[in-house]
Amino acid sequence: MSKRSTGLAVAVALLAGLVARGEAQTPSTHLEAAKKEGKVVWYTSLVLPSAERVAKLFETAYPDIKVEVHRTGSQRILQRVMQELSANIKNVDVIHTSDAGHYVLLKEKKLLAKYTPAGVEGFPAGFKDKDGYYYGLRATVNAIFYNTKAMSAAEAPKTWKDLLDPKWKGKMVTAHPGYSGVIATHVLALVHLYGWDYFKALSQNKLMIVQSANDPSTVVSSGERIVAVNGGDYSAYQLKKKGNPIEIVYPKEGVPLVVSPTAITAFAPHPNAARLFTDFTFTREVQQVMADSEGLYTGHPDVKYPADKPKLNELKLLTVTPEELEKRNEELRKRFVEFFGA
Repeated sequence: MSKRSTGLAVAVALLAGLVARGEAQTPSTHLEAAKKEGKVVWYTSLVLPSAERVAKLFETAYPDIKVEVHRTGSQRILQRVMQELSANIKNVDVIHTSDAGHYVLLKEKKLLAKYTPAGVEGFPAGFKDKDGYYYGLRATVNAIFYNTKAMSAAEAPKTWKDLLDPKWKGKMVTAHPGYSGVIATHVLALVHLYGWDYFKALSQNKLMIVQSANDPSTVVSSGERIVAVNGGDYSAYQLKKKGNPIEIVYPKEGVPLVVSPTAITAFAPHPNAARLFTDFTFTREVQQVMADSEGLYTGHPDVKYPADKPKLNELKLLTVTPEELEKRNEELRKRFVEFFGA
């Protein structure tokens, strides 16, 4: 059995033990009602293997309740929710995307249920909605990735502005803010740092365009392009741990921090299962699994991080507010298409 599989098995056993002792459960009224509902429907932008791992952990702890995972990009999740509601379809219980601006919009439209998961008291302010409607389930930072077979560490770009060098023309890849909430946050953070002129200059290097924030690392590790100008560092971390030829660069001028919230819908068809699932995902044990096997950051103060990954307090973090992200979302997509043509 691999170390990764062993770690997952240990986590499953640990969580099952916690449930047996009643330490990872919400009150029994919650649990019994959730069992009667039988499932929870989860719309998530968390990369599919990671989402399925969380679902498996929950189903192991609560075998009477199934998790129906629907995974796609952040922007498509919001689009789907709004389209379903316009057709009076109320399907989703828990929404998890990487565009914090979505939660500002959903809260304004009164589509979120007010619920505070157990255990979030010690989370940083940036992981908590002041009104108690949504909380940061996980976080990632955007970084630069390069293919280690194509270049040495000395040759690789070190800063965001290094990516403007014409020598990288036709050799780089970017994800799209019109699909990914991680990339929407990234673009806004760098607009704060350098203005739109940065992206106008970057577009001159004729980048390959993909959708998800997880895609650039895959493209780089395969050698199809040799530098990624953005992407969630956790996807590159996972590939690197598997032995793929990819390295991560965290620019000293700052890396965009993307906090990915989760919330229960006001119209949840399985509200008790949704509360149980939400509480479960914020337990230290599940948050630790995200950090260990997935390479994610969390707001949980007791989570320990792998030795080969920088801690958040070791990085200069570039942050944007959910309110500004929601206000400028359309601008981000339009300007990106204007410069990159897609």
